[in-house]
Amino acid sequence: MADVLLHLIVPVALEDALAEWLLERHDVPGFSSLPVAGHGSSEHSMTLAEQVAGRSRRVLFLLQLPQPVADEVLAGLGRAFAGTGLHWWLVPVLAAGRLD
Repeated sequence: MADVLLHLIVPVALEDALAEWLLERHDVPGFSSLPVAGHGSSEHSMTLAEQVAGRSRRVLFLLQLPQPVADEVLAGLGRAFAGTGLHWWLVPVLAAGRLD
């Protein structure tokens, strides 16, 4: 079963709620999160200060999961976080490991 890397981009205000939601799932073994800046033409989703700065603060969550689990997580996100502006994408994991 091939793994994928699920990227989730969320507004900073959703960081804690999404982290808690992910931690409660038994099919998510772990994830990483980091602050990122969104740049682009989505002014409708930016505050006035963000429009002036030319970027919006967001949080990126990264989850390496088997494809079927990623699909289930996305379905759950659709129910739990509908209308929140959460952006996502999947990419295949070609290789992964740990250097000890």
